[in-house]
Amino acid sequence: MKELNELILPTNVKYHADHEWVSAAAPFKLGISDYAQDALGALTYVELPEVGAKLTLGEEFGTLESTKSVSPLISPVNGTVKAINESLSDNPDLVNSDPYGEGWIIEIEMEASELAPLLDAAAYKALLENQA
Repeated sequence: MKELNELILPTNVKYHADHEWVSAAAPFKLGISDYAQDALGALTYVELPEVGAKLTLGEEFGTLESTKSVSPLISPVNGTVKAINESLSDNPDLVNSDPYGEGWIIEIEMEASELAPLLDAAAYKALLENQA
């Protein structure tokens, strides 16, 4: 596992306590944090929702399978799936190698106000420090 000071924590995304992130501005993409991908290990499969699926805050919308486990993807916001990252079907390891770039999971249509309860990078880092 990476040390906390080695984690990539961009400031242009908002974080959820369940380790998902959402772009801080449209287009709203969603993925998992560097911390989460590091904890999961090498991803082998990503189960994605259908385009048009409704996302509900706190509910599962897909799964990530790694060599260690199967983990649910929990929606940090309410919205609708606008696009899925098709590249992940052949290359799930993009989530490991570039969690905030090519490894995004879905694009969502949502109100910008959905971002208000999410954490900025500093608050997310503090959360991680408290969990350590």
